[in-house]
Amino acid sequence: MVDYSLAAEVARPYGETVEAVRSALAEQGFGILTEIDLRATLAAKLGVDVPAQVILGACRPPLAYQALQVDPSIAVMLPCNVVVRAVDETTSVVEAFNPDVMLELGDTSALQPVAQDAKDRLTAVLAAVTEETR
Repeated sequence: MVDYSLAAEVARPYGETVEAVRSALAEQGFGILTEIDLRATLAAKLGVDVPAQVILGACRPPLAYQALQVDPSIAVMLPCNVVVRAVDETTSVVEAFNPDVMLELGDTSALQPVAQDAKDRLTAVLAAVTEETR
């Protein structure tokens, strides 16, 4: 079974990490289509307090188009979600949906190159954000 996320712990405050992730995604050709502030949403809807956390809906249009050509239903898995979560004042976690999960959903061999490209780019994002803190 494939881990459903790619993750990195970053020795940087939450706000700085969010900006570093945005920059690293852009460098890998991803745009951000959606942004969900989980802390604010859960506070407003449920009255609960959780650590700062944002879901960035990242999309690289050429990859999305390639995947849709193989299987139009793959759209339910788009965009690629990237989460930044505060651990404490000086540490954050960055997680991204692992595109390899798509390959476990039946006969998806034609999606393998697309998933690998997306995984390579998302892994590069995590590496870039982690490297900047060393």
